[in-house]
Amino acid sequence: MNEEIFKTLDLQNYIEHFNSFLSRPKPLFLQGDSKLNYEKILILSNSEFNAPPNVTNLDDALLRLTKQATLHISEIYEFAKIIGYFEYLKKLKFEPKLDEWLQKIEIPQNLKDLPDKFDKNGEFKDELDERFANLKEAYKIKKEQINSELKKLIYSKSLTPYLVDTQIHYINDSETLLLRGGFNHAIKGSVVGRSSGGFFYIFPTNISKLKNEQSEILDKKEEIIYEHCVKISSILHKNYLFLKFINQTFDTFDALSARAMMAKSYDLSFVLPDSSKDIILSEFAHPALKNPKRVSVEFCGKVLLITGVNAGGKSMLLKSIITASLLAKYLLPMSINSDKSKIGTFKNFDTIIEDPQNVKNDISTFAGRMLKFSKLFSQKSILIGVDEIELGTDFEEAASLYSVMINKLMQNDMKMVITTHHKRLAMLLSKNSDVELVAALYDEEKRSPKFEFLKGVIGKSYAFETALRYGISQNLVSEAKKAYGEDKENLNLAISQAINTQNELKEKIIQNEIKSQKLDRLISNLKDQQEKNDEILQNKINKLEIEYFKAINEAKKTINLKDTKDKQRSINRANDLKKAIELPKQSKSEHKFSIGDRVKYNNIKGEIISINKNEVTILSDGIKLRVSLNSIKPSGNQAKMQQPKLNLNIQKPKNASMILDLHGLRAEVALQKVDKFISDSLLVGFDEVVIKHGIGTGKLAYAVKEFLKDHPSVKEFFDAPPNLGGFGAKIVRL
Repeated sequence: MNEEIFKTLDLQNYIEHFNSFLSRPKPLFLQGDSKLNYEKILILSNSEFNAPPNVTNLDDALLRLTKQATLHISEIYEFAKIIGYFEYLKKLKFEPKLDEWLQKIEIPQNLKDLPDKFDKNGEFKDELDERFANLKEAYKIKKEQINSELKKLIYSKSLTPYLVDTQIHYINDSETLLLRGGFNHAIKGSVVGRSSGGFFYIFPTNISKLKNEQSEILDKKEEIIYEHCVKISSILHKNYLFLKFINQTFDTFDALSARAMMAKSYDLSFVLPDSSKDIILSEFAHPALKNPKRVSVEFCGKVLLITGVNAGGKSMLLKSIITASLLAKYLLPMSINSDKSKIGTFKNFDTIIEDPQNVKNDISTFAGRMLKFSKLFSQKSILIGVDEIELGTDFEEAASLYSVMINKLMQNDMKMVITTHHKRLAMLLSKNSDVELVAALYDEEKRSPKFEFLKGVIGKSYAFETALRYGISQNLVSEAKKAYGEDKENLNLAISQAINTQNELKEKIIQNEIKSQKLDRLISNLKDQQEKNDEILQNKINKLEIEYFKAINEAKKTINLKDTKDKQRSINRANDLKKAIELPKQSKSEHKFSIGDRVKYNNIKGEIISINKNEVTILSDGIKLRVSLNSIKPSGNQAKMQQPKLNLNIQKPKNASMILDLHGLRAEVALQKVDKFISDSLLVGFDEVVIKHGIGTGKLAYAVKEFLKDHPSVKEFFDAPPNLGGFGAKIVRL
């Protein structure tokens, strides 16, 4: 992947951060089926496992194995780490799709003991060969002899006057003494260095023999190590195909686990690209922004033209759309509401954002852009972002030229995100049904951009308003408006009014949607209650039918009875059964309701707004409902009832703190503490507190985040600065 686009989209730090989760460098592209990779990543995101060990590139080692070469112990150790890690993974219990994949990896029997041959430092264990233990002991003895000889020299009377200190100094892996000049007649040795004070580092001659013997021990150890490397390399050569496979599989798992671990660490999500070309983002935050205003946008056409206020976020919206699509292509984690987002598949990505003007290549801004556009006509299935498309030339001519070129590019299955300050291009392109318009909004009261976007309109640049905000005098701006022309300013005013009208309509639509949802819930409750009432009624009817049936059968028995007394007794029993039947009673409300009373109709609560004989009309969540007077009950405080006075004595917490630490707690216990902490903070009067949850697996951080989202007393919350915990803590405003 071209690194230039990551730089253009301000993703260098993001990629560096992602690479820190990898055990060794590798391309971003994931081999294999995207859907299967996506499912494996989600499984790993919800699983506990150790990260893969750091492993060096083994391509050269594998190549030399094909030639039956003997690998160095360090290279064999790298293979041992990979085999040992997969042995560890196969013992864990993952969800079926991942577990089945791991269990299919069969490690050859003659390689299973390879990890057991090494210690944690990558050296052969002493148990592998008894000679290692003997040489280790011999080396230790020689070292003790060297130290003993040096101590004898240090404390000898002849050398004492020349000693600078009594320490043993290691220079170039040699034990030396630091002496003053004139030491020649007191000790024999060679000078191996000079100190900053002009003293001499002396390697004594009588130590040299011991050092040589020590080196011989190390040489013997290397010979034994080589013997084992030859044997193991022979085994590795026979298993070359498996080693090649396991090396590639390790990279696959490493790439998947790095994505999962990054997502867990920072509460990020994944979006699996589908086969469409649609881009629907919900609450996306660009990785380069510290406190981002989250972006939600729908882009289902072929061109998205972003117009409107200067410095209102047009470029960042462009970069956010390209970035989200790029991250989705490589299944990289991002901060987004993945449940409500949808991103299509694109073969390639490109941007025309930077100014191509360069003194060395003698090219103008406009010429450079024409050069880049000319290369696009031969490409297909590409997502491209163009910032300030009219840059470098007359905007009237540019509008005509670019409108023709963009229409041509749309025929090549091209999808483009374009920003522009000028309205002419937008007017020309808006006639095409494949072109979607988005306007960056401006707060005219505060005279500042909102960093919000409105779909379906052409935005105003607000250049005059921006000039005033940054200190340009009113007189100069007024003169500029006159020079700009009354007709054009009236057009801007019309655009501004259209945007405001669109905003008002948008708000009304949202309110209508809320009301519609409330109505749907009310209808659902009424339907459930009706079904419940029907069931109760049917049960009563069934019971009455059975009881009447028993009474009638008892009466029928008298027909066959000859004895008058028996007939009388049977009739009496039938009458008793009849009297025992409980007829349903029509309940009458004993409570006298008035307009304004709070009442309850089954599970629905509301307020009486009118009473008519045996019916009342209640208002619930803005919806009117007419029901029987006998079917309602009092609920809550009545409008005309005198309520007893209630005195509450709430004591403020004695030990109030602005910081709550949740480290080490389970999610359920932690959320209870968070709830009490917020209540105590409100009583004390804190309007901003800190909750530390740590990073860990990300489960506790996610639970705290979701709890704070729904808490009625929380105005907003965001990640804390580094000195208060960074991603492992939240600043909460109450």
